[in-house]
Amino acid sequence: MTNKSIDSLAASFLIIFAILLGLNQVLVKLVNVGMHPVFQVALRSTLAIIPILLFCYFTKKKIIFNDGSLIPGLISGVLFAIEFILLFTALDYSTVTRVSLIFYTMPVWLTLSAHFLIDDDKLSRKKIIGLTLAVFGLILAIYEPNEKYSSKQFFGDLYTLLASFCWAAIAIMLKISRLKKSIPETQLLYQLIVSGVILLPISFLFNDFIRDINLNLILIFVFQVIVIMCLGFIGWLWVMSKYSASGTNSFMFLTPIFGVLFGWLIMDDNINLQIYLSLFLTCLGIYVINQKAKTD
Repeated sequence: MTNKSIDSLAASFLIIFAILLGLNQVLVKLVNVGMHPVFQVALRSTLAIIPILLFCYFTKKKIIFNDGSLIPGLISGVLFAIEFILLFTALDYSTVTRVSLIFYTMPVWLTLSAHFLIDDDKLSRKKIIGLTLAVFGLILAIYEPNEKYSSKQFFGDLYTLLASFCWAAIAIMLKISRLKKSIPETQLLYQLIVSGVILLPISFLFNDFIRDINLNLILIFVFQVIVIMCLGFIGWLWVMSKYSASGTNSFMFLTPIFGVLFGWLIMDDNINLQIYLSLFLTCLGIYVINQKAKTD
């Protein structure tokens, strides 16, 4: 059964993963000081391949690319590369708070797409209400008067939104293409290998591919590669392969909360009444969506 409702095991992991992803936005912005966003994406993808292969070797997991998953795997890798170029560049232009709130509209695009593309993952009245509440909360969080809205901010918001579309497209591919037969490690390797091969040569074309690097930034980067990229995404792909797509990704609405929290704690981002109201509506949307997910 690959589309069952979320249980306590999946919910526990998804909450931990949401915390890591919320923290990740801060870490990426910090590491952007030391290296160009494209180089950071390329190096992270390339280095993450090694621990994934070691994990598969020691756990005796078979990596198979000739099972009909090659084409969708390559496509998912290209989408993965585009997604993270857009996301990491957006963090050069914008705050962690805004990027987190916009990027994690992904469950909206996934749930809407799943309604049309996945037979047993249709929209219901509760899902529509929950998504509406959450999206309204996100819009409220990023709204600013026109006189405060710069062109740089516009591109930061646009890149983040496009990145969320790419993530949703990857998630849908994992449910409807031959990739759904692949183990999570294979799915992730497609994304890492393709993005690394494409982006690493490109990243060297930027004069500032190395900026102001130091030991602290290197340690942060290593944490990203091992904990968030390898352990976190393998777990997420496993949950995606076993549970309802919309139910799984509705938990991603938690990530803006952690992103805002870490942005405030670490980056000193401003949190006002508008942000608090946004997070309340977002949490309410999650609750409504998952009430339905538990009874599907």
